[in-house]
Amino acid sequence: MSDFSRRSLLQATAVTAVGVGALAATGTTAAPAAAEPGSAGYLVGAGKGDMTGAIAGQGMMGYSDMEQVAEGLLQRTWARAYVIADAATGDRILFITADIGCVFTSHHMQLLSALRRRYGNLYNEHNVNINATHNHNSCGGTSWDYAYTLASMGHRHNSFEAELAGLLDAVAQAHDSMAPGTVELGFAELHNASANRSQPAFDRNPAADRKHFPEKIDPQVTALRLRQGGRSIGEIVWFATHGTSLTDANFQIGPDNKGYASYLAEQRDSGAIVAHAQTNAGDMSPNLWLRKMNPGGPTESNRTNNIMIGQRQDHAGQAALAAARPIRGGIDSATTYINLADTRIDGSYTPNGKAARTAPAMMGLASAATSMEDNTRSQLAILHEGMRNQLTVALGATAVPTPEPWMAYAQAPKAELFPLGILPPRSWVEQNLPIQLIRIGDLVLAAMPAESTIVAGLRIRRIVADALKVPLENVLLQGYSNGYSQYATTPEEYAEQQYEGGATLFGRWTLCAYMQEFDRLARAMARGRRLPVGTRPTDRSGLQPDLLGGQPADTPMPGKRFGQVVSKVPGSAKPGDTLSVDFCGAYPTNKIRRGPKTKGYFAVEKHTDTGWQVAYDDDHESTELKWMRPGGSPSASKVTVVWRVPRSTAGRYRIRYYGDAKSASGKLTEISGNSGPIEIG
Repeated sequence: MSDFSRRSLLQATAVTAVGVGALAATGTTAAPAAAEPGSAGYLVGAGKGDMTGAIAGQGMMGYSDMEQVAEGLLQRTWARAYVIADAATGDRILFITADIGCVFTSHHMQLLSALRRRYGNLYNEHNVNINATHNHNSCGGTSWDYAYTLASMGHRHNSFEAELAGLLDAVAQAHDSMAPGTVELGFAELHNASANRSQPAFDRNPAADRKHFPEKIDPQVTALRLRQGGRSIGEIVWFATHGTSLTDANFQIGPDNKGYASYLAEQRDSGAIVAHAQTNAGDMSPNLWLRKMNPGGPTESNRTNNIMIGQRQDHAGQAALAAARPIRGGIDSATTYINLADTRIDGSYTPNGKAARTAPAMMGLASAATSMEDNTRSQLAILHEGMRNQLTVALGATAVPTPEPWMAYAQAPKAELFPLGILPPRSWVEQNLPIQLIRIGDLVLAAMPAESTIVAGLRIRRIVADALKVPLENVLLQGYSNGYSQYATTPEEYAEQQYEGGATLFGRWTLCAYMQEFDRLARAMARGRRLPVGTRPTDRSGLQPDLLGGQPADTPMPGKRFGQVVSKVPGSAKPGDTLSVDFCGAYPTNKIRRGPKTKGYFAVEKHTDTGWQVAYDDDHESTELKWMRPGGSPSASKVTVVWRVPRSTAGRYRIRYYGDAKSASGKLTEISGNSGPIEIG
């Protein structure tokens, strides 16, 4: 389809009225139908919370790289929450996008529990969606699943508590700010912020699927705007690209390209809270050059690429919002849990028409080899994408008809490395996971706890669109939602055993199970009913491994005192210069400095008539912090604050550091220091 015709179609369907679906599945329970909202229209609210966890001595989440332990802060990570309610019926949804690698069962269960204590049953598993931007440079160790905890060097309860607190701060702001408003929906396209990193697998799909994505990417940009009294209070922009512009060579906590796109939008309009959410980004890379173990594109610099891919999403979001029109229709939502370790699948959902089943989670050799277009190194260099079980291939595992049931159960043609679903003392990943449908007037979100490739997402979107009788463009696959179970590829893509296929934990028919269950959920919703919730996951917050251990009491650098500047600081600088100031500091993770009640880890202050005032905080794009143990010391800390002086800066400035020193008794003492005045001009 041409750019013109595609855009015309998208805009034409932006305000399609609510339709009705086919017959509901059996065993449903009554639920509010998605009727037209009353004359009062919508109530809307938006909120934002700081969820930055430990910035040092913390395994990072995303690359599963044992070497990637945090050493500082690039920018903070945020939760952005939105409440949209039908003013007449009270039906509502709570949508939260988090600047983290993954939303785990731990986040989902603990958030729902906290919301019940605070709001009763107003927010529940049906109407709450929490999703991740899937950046690969946030805090790890926040899962209850051993597979993900061990991949980030162990559990970190302080980071988990910080993330949960940030989520609750965002929800409280969104809930408290609710007022009458409007909701607008718009579309655009973006063609230079993603590339298909798994083209051999994509090419295995049928021609009809490949034709839908002529560039082998999903260019659709979808945007929702919330207004109160004509003023924009919140925006959500969906686009499919991975949060891997910052590679595994980065050791500072930061939100990657989607977080940067949000940052740009909020700098432009301080009154709006702007989320850049994911869709079916499983095989979409922001590293456009697709080089093996040397990620790059649009430039050689990953830092620059992070900025440019973020800028492109920001611009595309503005284009979609410029075309946005008010939506109509009621609010509806439904969630059901499925046992992905053993789901029986009807043949009408499989490519070959035969019944199938999923299997307990198993990680393939191709997954352990890493995504070679986004990584600079592999933890197991002898492995590579495309590694398959050659015995099952020889016996016909990649062909139709399918192999024998025992081979399907063994996840052929995957060459298994770790049988995560059957490891003792319990499965190392959660296998009982939620799927969810959210309807906001004309827009439908099919939310799943996995990374879906663009064709896998397309198949689910088609099923949901058909069941609810809405245009395909109005249905989004909301990935990375309410839990995490790695990938979902099409059965055809799975046979290629690229990275994504190796990480499709529950076997070749994983997507078919999702298709079947989303079909049941959508057909029930079309009849104004809900499926039973099903069996929820159990609390796994007990004994958790820790590979990094605690840190000793702080000692100052030899001959120095806490807070003292230990590098030469120039008395003057020019706009465009980069200033770097070293402090004798303390271990940054002694205290998580998050939220509005702390001063953060540092600030750039400007001298004014009323004294020193914060000009740039530790979330500003011009600043960053690096931490290290100087000279191999086990207890001393050198903290470096970097400031790239913005072009418009002039006057007298200083760099201020804040920390918390721990004594042998465990007592924390706040410390600080400053660079002294620096004339900028």
